Amino acid sequence: MSKVEEFEELRPLLFSIAYRILGSVSEAEDAVQETWLRYDASATRPASVKSFLSATVTRIAIDVLRSARVRREEYVGPWFPEPLLNDPYEDPERAAELSDSVSMASLLLLERLSPLERSVFLLREVFAFGFDEVAAAVGRSEAACRQLLVRARRHMREGRPRFAADRQERQELAARFFDALKDGDMGGLRDLLAADVQLVGDGGGKAPQLARAIVGAENVARLLVSVYPQMALVDVTFEPQEVNGQPGAVFRDRDGGVLNIWTLDVLDGRIQAIRAVLNPDKLRHLGPVGDAWAVEREAREARRRKK
Repeated sequence: MSKVEEFEELRPLLFSIAYRILGSVSEAEDAVQETWLRYDASATRPASVKSFLSATVTRIAIDVLRSARVRREEYVGPWFPEPLLNDPYEDPERAAELSDSVSMASLLLLERLSPLERSVFLLREVFAFGFDEVAAAVGRSEAACRQLLVRARRHMREGRPRFAADRQERQELAARFFDALKDGDMGGLRDLLAADVQLVGDGGGKAPQLARAIVGAENVARLLVSVYPQMALVDVTFEPQEVNGQPGAVFRDRDGGVLNIWTLDVLDGRIQAIRAVLNPDKLRHLGPVGDAWAVEREAREARRRKK
């Protein structure tokens, strides 16, 4: 097998590692490309290509994350990971771990960890690497990695919900939610939302977004039934879609440009959070991006004419 073939076979794994460390599709793709350049330039063949490439992409991602954290401290408004519609890496034996670790909620929990804790947790708990491989990847001893893992597990456990919904329950509830949204059924929406549900948007200062999180079933339902009909006036549509392994939707303008991505957190038979990613920089990997400012102006004008 050639170097190119070896690398391409492992590319889905490398991207999945990098994305979970970085929370960014574009940065993960860059990290994978840099990994290839280093592998292609190496004169010797590693004993394990998988271990070598996984360690390389992890070290690159850690370096990128350290610099990215400085930028995130200056980010305008809430910061969410770039939405991922399809995780390219599959492993039937690790399906549950892979799906859970790519959710928006889990990625935001991972943000609480140091870059080393985050990397050790992912390599060991999600991708089931041996401690010798984890140690080689992060440049620490096995004993140090075990301590990093203990701390990471504690932080993750403290932030996780006690009773997670299964996949079928999430999908059924999301279908009812989006039907109610299309119908403008405020009561139906309210019944599907947790009492303390939050609607939060990430526009990064580059798209229309909420000035603050909207909290409470009544407030969120009222906002949804008032805003979506306005968007429908200017031909904004949405397609229910799995996003980061969870129920969500892609919102598009009349020309098919992506305007917004929603993800829903479901727990105990209710939607606990609705996260909206509107920052166009975080949507470009999904295809042409619409002009959310222009759509908002058009919707405002259409509403004015309708009165």
